[in-house]
Amino acid sequence: MAPMITLRKFNASDEETICSKMNVSGDAAKTLISEWSTTQYQGRYFEMFAIAEGDTVVGTISLYELSHSIISIGIEVFEEYRQHGYAKAAMQQAIQLAQAKKYPVAFQQVRIDNKASIRLHESLGFEKEDSVYTNKKGRDVYLFVKAL
Repeated sequence: MAPMITLRKFNASDEETICSKMNVSGDAAKTLISEWSTTQYQGRYFEMFAIAEGDTVVGTISLYELSHSIISIGIEVFEEYRQHGYAKAAMQQAIQLAQAKKYPVAFQQVRIDNKASIRLHESLGFEKEDSVYTNKKGRDVYLFVKAL
């Protein structure tokens, strides 16, 4: 059974979670919460959400516009909450948000050594390109694409 999660904006009560899970100071957490309260990043659509089960934040998920027709969905489930279905439930909700915003394509980069994320994307109907690419951080990744 899928967990009952919500995607919600971060708020001041999440500061401690951000500090501990992202290893940042209180001031940095406040800055992140402020930046995440907008829907823009570098002039493009962007939203960051807390993945919450009740009052517990179990991870983060973002939507970022790569182009007018392509959205990227970035997800992180905090380590102690992995393998409980949170990632799939959150991705399904994020895909619905992207569809509601009329994006026809979702695009992802997934590290080639991240077997859990590869399985997740395949289970959600993303198609993997067989080539390996090096991302901006110098990591080898697969490209995943899904028509929405």
